[in-house]
Amino acid sequence: MPAEPPADGEPEHLVIAVVRTGGIAGLRRRWRAEPPPAQTPQWKTLVDRCPWNDDPENPPGDDMPGADRYVWTIHVRVNATERDEQLEQVVPDSHLRGPWRDLVDAVRDADAGRGADARG
Repeated sequence: MPAEPPADGEPEHLVIAVVRTGGIAGLRRRWRAEPPPAQTPQWKTLVDRCPWNDDPENPPGDDMPGADRYVWTIHVRVNATERDEQLEQVVPDSHLRGPWRDLVDAVRDADAGRGADARG
């Protein structure tokens, strides 16, 4: 469910985390994006396009069997002066497409860039 912009004009602060579990070894990978205020509107658009109200326990058409398939957990925290909002969704690999894929790819790219900056 999309959040309303803060009433006092204070910019929202977004933190987006993606965790991928599963695969043959069952390994867990994590990525995180915390965009600067100037980029928050673009990231908010990516977040708002995702179908957060879909039933995570019974996604439509999840007919791709396989014990070693990935599962993606996507968590978004929106902080603003007057409120906090948290969104979370578990997306099977077979449904990681469209807006979900766009958001996950953006977070992974941002995290990779952050790591490169930190390494110098």
